[in-house]
Amino acid sequence: MPDITLTQLRSMKQRGEKIAMLTCYDATFAHTSAQAGVDMLLIGDTLGMILQGHDSTLPVTIDDMIYHTASVKRGNSGSFIIADLSFMTCATLERALSNCGRLMQAGAQMVKLEGGEWLAETITQLTRNGVPVCAHIGLTPQSVNVLGGFKVQGRGQDQAAALVETALTLEKAGAAMILVEAVPAALGRAIALAVNIPVIGIGAGPDTDGQVLVLHDMLGLSLGGRVPKFVRNFMADGGTIQAAIACYVSSVKDGSFPAAEHSYTE
Repeated sequence: MPDITLTQLRSMKQRGEKIAMLTCYDATFAHTSAQAGVDMLLIGDTLGMILQGHDSTLPVTIDDMIYHTASVKRGNSGSFIIADLSFMTCATLERALSNCGRLMQAGAQMVKLEGGEWLAETITQLTRNGVPVCAHIGLTPQSVNVLGGFKVQGRGQDQAAALVETALTLEKAGAAMILVEAVPAALGRAIALAVNIPVIGIGAGPDTDGQVLVLHDMLGLSLGGRVPKFVRNFMADGGTIQAAIACYVSSVKDGSFPAAEHSYTE
């Protein structure tokens, strides 16, 4: 398929075409996912849990992220590549600029940062230096110890309003995309309507501009048996891995995933 660009992703939001995104950590799955029609590949720091066996994303280093970003880049054939900044790698502006430079040189076309309105200055400076930014809000796994665990965010009118305001602030700062995780479906919809940039949801209901899942989750693979509410096993009906990924893409595109059982309420 032709290379997908940020301009095309913006156009997809404008015309109401859903965006399908999957995590990816190696060349083989990058090639398989791109061939199955995945619009965006995310080299997530979830690799700390999925590949390395940690109980959180915190142990993941920037060198880990660079290695896997380069691997995905070599296997990719047209999907848009986003890479996470791992824990504490954007704690200062200087560190963020340096680490984003390394990720972009490894093959990322966008970087993803977890946090809130305090990221605004960093996002502005990264954008000025040619680094497109996806801002990750809602449940931010790097802050799991502050949040008190992996808990749904944005419940209640005040928290919901604060997250919408955060999205608007980060868009104004220059964010080119928002990823919102583990919030009530109504809030996912409100954020997508509030901003002009694409909003990708994971556990944020069906009305965001696109969806992302961890690749291994949607293939029915998990460590410890814990499966988040927002996950659907696309291998459950049998078939090949590539067919399961293609089914995920088509289900996102036609709006059948996520369904009500994959979404949170107030």
